[in-house]
Amino acid sequence: MKAFVYILSNKNNSTLYTGVTRDLQGRLYQHKTKKHPHSFTARYNVDKLVHFECFNSMGDAIKREKQIKAGSRKKKIELIDRINPEWHDLSLTLEV
Repeated sequence: MKAFVYILSNKNNSTLYTGVTRDLQGRLYQHKTKKHPHSFTARYNVDKLVHFECFNSMGDAIKREKQIKAGSRKKKIELIDRINPEWHDLSLTLEV
């Protein structure tokens, strides 16, 4: 079963959030609709998918999530810039 690590940002690209899920589209829907209104992403309007990676196991995805979270903001920005230099919302064209 697939698992995903993803990075979200807000409209101004000033806030980043890294998460992990088995259902990327469903999780993005939760972020965009602010299903959990008191969560970090809801409070800071962080719902723009700017980066994601797919893994064959949740264990591998969690390992990668921890690696990304342990990195500096600069490293996260470099990761996003390599694949999505314009910081487009990738959820608009997402096919998983």
